[in-house]
Amino acid sequence: MGQTTYQGVPGILRPFKDYIEKRSLPAGSEIVFYGVPGTCTPFVELLCFAIRSLSLTCIFVPYTEEEKAQKLTIKPDVGFQASEAYPPKNPSFLVIMGGLAMPNMPVTADDVASVMKKWNGAGAIGICFMHMFEKAGWLDKMHFDLLIDADISVDVTSD
Repeated sequence: MGQTTYQGVPGILRPFKDYIEKRSLPAGSEIVFYGVPGTCTPFVELLCFAIRSLSLTCIFVPYTEEEKAQKLTIKPDVGFQASEAYPPKNPSFLVIMGGLAMPNMPVTADDVASVMKKWNGAGAIGICFMHMFEKAGWLDKMHFDLLIDADISVDVTSD
């Protein structure tokens, strides 16, 4: 497996788009994101925006609760937003967001691995910050075809 280093938000979005694009998925194929509501959703919306030209169906699942899944659609002058209840039917890719691996979340690595096993034919992508999957020990319990692990650096200036 090769490793490349990128910078900034485009360094998250471009490799994701390139990876999905190279799969030449048919229109309507499901890309299903599993994450923490409120924390992961802004990043999921950005990732959906990155692949907007591919005519795919983006779905957000809070935690692993597929019965609460929402289809994400593009809204003019806003970007991607939840639009309607839409449980996954036949995912082409599962995108596991690193917020799920943070302490005190109501899911475990085993819960997520079980979801991945359920959708056995789907590809698996992990997206996290600050080595969260590694720190939480999740990489020992699941395999990602693509792992995007970004760092966050913050400078604050104040009066």
